[in-house]
Amino acid sequence: MKIAIGSDHAGFELKNRLVDYLSKKGIEIIDVGTNSTESVDYPDYAKEVGKAVVNKDADFGILICGTGIGMSIAANKIKGIRAALCMIPEMGKLARNHNNANILVLPGRLIGFELATWIVEEFLNADFEGGRHERRVNKIAKLEE
Repeated sequence: MKIAIGSDHAGFELKNRLVDYLSKKGIEIIDVGTNSTESVDYPDYAKEVGKAVVNKDADFGILICGTGIGMSIAANKIKGIRAALCMIPEMGKLARNHNNANILVLPGRLIGFELATWIVEEFLNADFEGGRHERRVNKIAKLEE
């Protein structure tokens, strides 16, 4: 599995910890930055992770900003992206099960590392259920036309 990950300055610390955590699990990481706590613009990183997922350079993406709201808005502007802001593990699981989310968005200022890893695990270990959910995901794709 290959994951593209990016953050703004508010998510920098959590991003780095998740990169280490996921790398130790044998997951290949594409880290698009940021590389410091110096102020940056989150849409730039949402764009890079989104492109990696849409172009199939990565299986999934993870984005982190202070609240996760800005990254979610920015990433969901990219055709083919279904980015889900998740704050509890069940949301991570259901984002995959029901919405076929391909980018997990985390709020770096609102959750700690342990909770973040739990959410990531639920997201990565869940599968899209299809069925009635597929009809809905297809309707989301039609909105992009």
